[in-house]
Amino acid sequence: MLERRQYKLGKYDIVAQPAPGSMHMLRYTVLLNGKRLGALLSAPTESDCRFLEAPPKVPPLKIFSVTYRPGRPKKDAARPGGDGESGPVIP
Repeated sequence: MLERRQYKLGKYDIVAQPAPGSMHMLRYTVLLNGKRLGALLSAPTESDCRFLEAPPKVPPLKIFSVTYRPGRPKKDAARPGGDGESGPVIP
């Protein structure tokens, strides 16, 4: 069975220990100044550690109804959200 081992990668401390439920895989826990940043199942690079420390900004989600624009409206269709006077007049 594998043992726990610890090493340093730049300014990050990496603790490799057996992954739960596995005899041959290791879980690599990334620490910075004693604070846990995250864990990976593959050996991390310094770039991975920087990503865990400061992940990139993710833009907010757009609502589907705002982004969904069906095909072109018919020629005589009333404008959506209008006062209704721009549509065809039915006697």
